[in-house]
Amino acid sequence: MNYVWLIVGMALVTYVIRAAVFVLGDRLPFPPIVRTALSFVPVTVLTAIIVPMTVSPHGNGAEITWRNPQLVAAIVAIVVCLLTKRPLLTIAVSLAVFFAWQFAVLR
Repeated sequence: MNYVWLIVGMALVTYVIRAAVFVLGDRLPFPPIVRTALSFVPVTVLTAIIVPMTVSPHGNGAEITWRNPQLVAAIVAIVVCLLTKRPLLTIAVSLAVFFAWQFAVLR
């Protein structure tokens, strides 16, 4: 039962914080430095999610090897993105490389 109250409490705190930003957002002007810092949040969060999944897909430490399909696909994605600047093509090519690499190399 304590877990239920813990989850309810966390949900309430999360809701209050998010609602406060929407309700008070226009009344509380952020300084320019805070607005600049907040603009980097999406990139930082995506990097924090993607890099560990790419470098250590099984959670047992870094797997920097050609047998890691996530790492190979990520490198291909970086190259394709730098060359074409087309997100959909980057996603399609890197997914194709990931599945082909997983099928060909890991079998």
